[in-house]
Amino acid sequence: MRSIILYAYPLETDGLSLQGDMLYRAMKENGEEAVACHWQSDFEKEWLYQTFHPNVAIGVGFWGYTPELILHPQKFGVTPIPWFVADGWVANYQDIIGNLPLVFVTSDWVRQTYERDGVQTKNFVTAHVGVEPEVFKPIPKTNPAVFKLREMWGIKPEEKVLLTMGGDVTSKGAQEVFRALAKIGTRFPNWKYICKAWDEERDHKDEEVQLLEELGLPKERIVFLSGSWSRHFMPYALNAADIYVAPSRLDGYGMIQVEAQACGIPVVSIDAMGPKETIVHGKTGFLARVDSTVDLESELVYPEMGFEEQGRIVFDKPKTFAYRANVDELAEYLYTLLAHDEKREAMGEAARAHAVQNFHYRNLAHQMTDTIKERLNLT
Repeated sequence: MRSIILYAYPLETDGLSLQGDMLYRAMKENGEEAVACHWQSDFEKEWLYQTFHPNVAIGVGFWGYTPELILHPQKFGVTPIPWFVADGWVANYQDIIGNLPLVFVTSDWVRQTYERDGVQTKNFVTAHVGVEPEVFKPIPKTNPAVFKLREMWGIKPEEKVLLTMGGDVTSKGAQEVFRALAKIGTRFPNWKYICKAWDEERDHKDEEVQLLEELGLPKERIVFLSGSWSRHFMPYALNAADIYVAPSRLDGYGMIQVEAQACGIPVVSIDAMGPKETIVHGKTGFLARVDSTVDLESELVYPEMGFEEQGRIVFDKPKTFAYRANVDELAEYLYTLLAHDEKREAMGEAARAHAVQNFHYRNLAHQMTDTIKERLNLT
């Protein structure tokens, strides 16, 4: 079987590019014939179709990439196999996606989202995103690189570090964590919370500042960072933390939560969406129950979604677009891990074993390859 892998290639630092690049490298390491190409490079894709002669085009993205990941390969007689994430709701291309012989999705929750929005999912298969355990591995806090990073963050020896990374941090549940820390109060005062967003001018920044003032949390204990961090740096950042916390409001998978577990860092998240499928509650971390949801009755559509003009679609019934974790449970779970070193360390060891056993990127790529060959009768 010859595969062309379509993603943001060469490797970029966003999740979709990392997802595709791990699959590409794993397939090569597993002895499969595969080439990589940027999902938007139509001319290069056409050249590869006619020189490499792939059987399948595995494309990483979401339903909005249908023209590039599905229609373009089909035009040249190549079978498209999208590996989809969810992005809010499926506004278009339901029949095109539903008629494919095979569609991979990053979690069963993603499959449920496509099904909710009118896609026939009988040929959908859940394929989790892998982790590189040789890269994401436990590094002692005494390691000079990790020690220096904690020093740069202003961490005192007696302080425990909570870390949230990605998006604008509020989308990863940072505001719920603020409220949980306020509930912990003086029961455990020696913490520092690192919030790393993509952009300095992040969404919800004013909300976050106002909330911190209302809660009376000490501002010197919360560090906001931004920018792009390399793949090489990420394991050190994760190992500089004691707890990875991300009760995300919307997270179809949560790659970094698996990476944190691979580093031996317990994770506190939300009992919904992708995290529910990757974290073992009470063993590798904690999952706080859903306290509320944000449900919308209508939404705008645009030409870039494949519509002729901008408009608004009214849903037959409201769609859930975001979740909120229960703050009381977050507080108790965080306190347990902050105050009990042996418990935290034991959960970290279990998290590492769980990630290596269930999310090794080469094993997951092998499973995907076997599924493709079986479903499409390829060798």
